[in-house]
Amino acid sequence: MSYNLLKGKKGIIFGALDENSIAWKTALRCHEEGAELLLTNAPVAMRMGEINKLAATVNAPVIPCDVSSNEDVLNLIVKAKEHFGGGVDFILHSIGMSINMRKGKHYTEIDYGFNAKTLDISAMSLHRVLAIAMKEDAINEWGSVVALTYIAAQRVFPDYSEMADAKSLLESVARSFGYHYAAKKHVRINTISQSPTRTTAGSGVKGFDGFITYAEKMSPLGNASADDCANYCVTLFSDMTKMVTMQNLFHDGGFSSTGVTGEVIEKMEK
Repeated sequence: MSYNLLKGKKGIIFGALDENSIAWKTALRCHEEGAELLLTNAPVAMRMGEINKLAATVNAPVIPCDVSSNEDVLNLIVKAKEHFGGGVDFILHSIGMSINMRKGKHYTEIDYGFNAKTLDISAMSLHRVLAIAMKEDAINEWGSVVALTYIAAQRVFPDYSEMADAKSLLESVARSFGYHYAAKKHVRINTISQSPTRTTAGSGVKGFDGFITYAEKMSPLGNASADDCANYCVTLFSDMTKMVTMQNLFHDGGFSSTGVTGEVIEKMEK
């Protein structure tokens, strides 16, 4: 059901990989709510070809962007302004990659060169996008930026490895830049700490199947789905949340506030 919450708004969606990704589902919901979109992803991800199907569905251009490159991000921002004839009203940052995890390196033995790249892509890319957008005056007054994070930024999940550090940095960037962009142009910046979600990227974490089942039992409402998260993103892009900024918003069915559930206790006592 559409409520026209984003009618007349224009936005950039980073990271739509395939139909399972939160960014993909968010793009669909934003389109349904009346937004005009521009899609972007890393050149290597775009070679998979999936994003072109989404682009056709939401009638959006696709511009490749390596978020670790100042030149690529500037090119994206400039072309977005040209396409829309001005600034954008919202941006979704759905970007994360752990090179150490991909290479099978344990957290206690990470390669620091890989780690620097992980932090750059997964966290400092948000700073880079915001800094260039601010310099180019590319986000309209009362615009909204949302980045996707995870509770491993606050709690230990051993197999989440260096991505936990990256998410901690991502949340810090959202708070710190959130202050400056709010003071300068009333732009709000928030992170969403989503339930473990069966996306292509998330499913690659060691022990994911067991953990998603555990999280379901530890969440009074159950795990929030990717579709649920897309709906939440829409509300944060809309004018209904104009005074929410610099927040890490838990969207996890109550997992973050729950010590233990009856269901988990019963399981442990068997």
